[in-house]
Amino acid sequence: MWGIELQRHGEVSLARQLYQVLCNQMTAGQLKPGDVLPSTRELAKQLAVSRNTTCEAYEMLSAEGYILSRQGAQTRVAAGLGLEKTVPVLEECPQPVLPELLADFQTGRPDLRQFPMHLWLQLLRKATDELPPELWGYTGPEGMPALRREIAAWLYRSRGLAALPQDIFITAGATQALNLLAELLAGEGREILIEDPCHSGMVQVLQGRGFQIHPVPVDRQGLQTKYLGKKGACAAYVTPSHQFPLGGILPASRRTELIRFARENDLYLLEDDYDSEFRYNGPPVAPLHAMDPDRVIYIGTFSKILFPALRIGYVILPRRLHTRWRHLRTYADVQNPPFEQAALAEYLRTRKLDRHIQKMRKLYGYRRKILLQELTVIFGNTWSAWGDTAGLHLAVEFPGMSFDDAFARHCKDHGLRIAPVETHSIRKGFHVEKLLLGYGHLEPDEITKGLMLLHNIFTHL
Repeated sequence: MWGIELQRHGEVSLARQLYQVLCNQMTAGQLKPGDVLPSTRELAKQLAVSRNTTCEAYEMLSAEGYILSRQGAQTRVAAGLGLEKTVPVLEECPQPVLPELLADFQTGRPDLRQFPMHLWLQLLRKATDELPPELWGYTGPEGMPALRREIAAWLYRSRGLAALPQDIFITAGATQALNLLAELLAGEGREILIEDPCHSGMVQVLQGRGFQIHPVPVDRQGLQTKYLGKKGACAAYVTPSHQFPLGGILPASRRTELIRFARENDLYLLEDDYDSEFRYNGPPVAPLHAMDPDRVIYIGTFSKILFPALRIGYVILPRRLHTRWRHLRTYADVQNPPFEQAALAEYLRTRKLDRHIQKMRKLYGYRRKILLQELTVIFGNTWSAWGDTAGLHLAVEFPGMSFDDAFARHCKDHGLRIAPVETHSIRKGFHVEKLLLGYGHLEPDEITKGLMLLHNIFTHL
């Protein structure tokens, strides 16, 4: 009947198949308004299916208004179902064929080979098994109390930062934190001061939220506070403990001037502390937040310490922003999953995170040393390093050279992934001589191979 063909052994039930066929025929005009449909008993006989199948199909059609059916009357097709047939526009989206990467200096990548995955899975299973039933429901936008307490304790012992657990709010990473903060601060104004150069992804987040970006130049010591002349901004985004991408540490005098500027102009400082755990000459730098907790919003993440797929970060918020934050997070995604939060709380409580950071700090420090040695061996004295001895990447200046997006594409065509600082510059032309070399995820032989490939590209420019 009407060209109905049912797949007897398919995964979709016969009733669902019949419903879909009849729907299509009604919207295509093959079955017109007012047409009489056979009884469920008759249709079942014609299709050689059980009457239960046709009854179920008719019930679905009736519930959605495709058919009109009442006791003692024939079943008819409802009015207003016709749709003109459209031809879908198929746009070809060929995937570019990229050469295989021979070397990769991507920034911000921890060495996942060194992460104790088996231990983490044990903690995750233990946390899941022991999680109280009430924590399987909605637990609120603040985050699990146990994790907030452990983060506060860890910040105090690792950085000397005294933060109260009730001021710490868990996020799905630093990017979500910045998105929420951008929406939270939108009511304060639509202009924001930002370091230049700065992580291009963060700039895009803020621009996407409608903020006007006002760049403030950076030198070897970080943000140049003497250029903070712009009035009317609602916030300034800074990375004082290890400036991205140039690596400088903001000195005390500039920190004081920055705090003073924020107070005088009634703006917030968004402090992104993205990888200061990995400092190789001394302990981590004290956060700017310690100087003025009411003016500085501290943003932290565990993606660089543990693994990027762990979407857990946090912010430390001034009290007057708590209510608005709760509202925004509730209507964004409510909360982080509780299982990873519980596992991370246990990882912190048992000091296993502290030991993992200590181990990785030694490893990354050694790899940085190898990178500097190999740069000298391969490039001689034609380069200079920028920034503090910290982090997972190195900014390197090659005087007389010029690196831009076209250079990065040229390198990728030859199997090398590398980023010019210019990629992260808001105002172009001030850092064209600098490249970024991510090394945290590379073994010594991979570092050497990558630098040799870079040198070979240099010689053929």
